[in-house]
Amino acid sequence: MFNVNEYFDGKVKSFAFENNSGAQTVGVMAPGDFEFGTSTIEIMTVVSGKLTVQLPGNESWKTYLPGDSFEVAKDVKFKVKIEEPSSYLCLYK
Repeated sequence: MFNVNEYFDGKVKSFAFENNSGAQTVGVMAPGDFEFGTSTIEIMTVVSGKLTVQLPGNESWKTYLPGDSFEVAKDVKFKVKIEEPSSYLCLYK
């Protein structure tokens, strides 16, 4: 049904599930700097707060606000900076 995931000493938590849209997680992040790895293509959508992201191959950082989405390729790492508690939806392709 649901899987609960916890990373970075509890600063990132998510619920994983599947429905007609496919595999996805809904999660929250506390303030901090994080690096994530992917095993599939991920489409991240900010629900609340903001995510400042450095995608693979980019020197620059971009801030995403509620309603904004970005895609991360398979088998890469990307960095995220969180300044305020924030939530997201991640769809796995």
